[in-house]
Amino acid sequence: MRARKTAIAASACAFVLLGAGSALAGTGPAPAPDARKAAPQSTAPSADGNPRSVKAQAAGVCSDAYQIGTTAYIDRKGAHAASVKQFYSPRCKKNYGYVWVWKSFRDKVKDYDVSTGVYSYARDEVVGQDWWNDTNVQEFWSLPADTAAECTAAIGELRAPGDPLPGHAMTSKRC
Repeated sequence: MRARKTAIAASACAFVLLGAGSALAGTGPAPAPDARKAAPQSTAPSADGNPRSVKAQAAGVCSDAYQIGTTAYIDRKGAHAASVKQFYSPRCKKNYGYVWVWKSFRDKVKDYDVSTGVYSYARDEVVGQDWWNDTNVQEFWSLPADTAAECTAAIGELRAPGDPLPGHAMTSKRC
């Protein structure tokens, strides 16, 4: 009887601990509206993706956009060179691709090519894609993609001079 009670107590503790597992960024529900309003109103670019940055606003990103899905990484020579994220705006009902080129890559490589957009599984095409050639900028936003009712993923590509093909990454599928 004592062993049975001990086993039941151990099982209960294990279930409690399993519930404390980690979740991937953007895989849960949208942040509460109050939480989004409490976010800083900075216009500085950010590795996390700031929809209020100058580059985001120039691309037509709605300021209430937030990350959905997981972050993907473009690797080059065994190291992360850039992050790729997908954002969604509930107010504008648009998705956006986002690429942030890491400083460690930018310190070594000058004038690279970048593209980002939103892949639509329903259409089997990239929507809102934009390209930049011979740049050394850090932050890149796709054009707005009218894909809110579709399953999507953000894509990003980065090509250094002399590389025959770009490195690329794709975020998790979101429906």
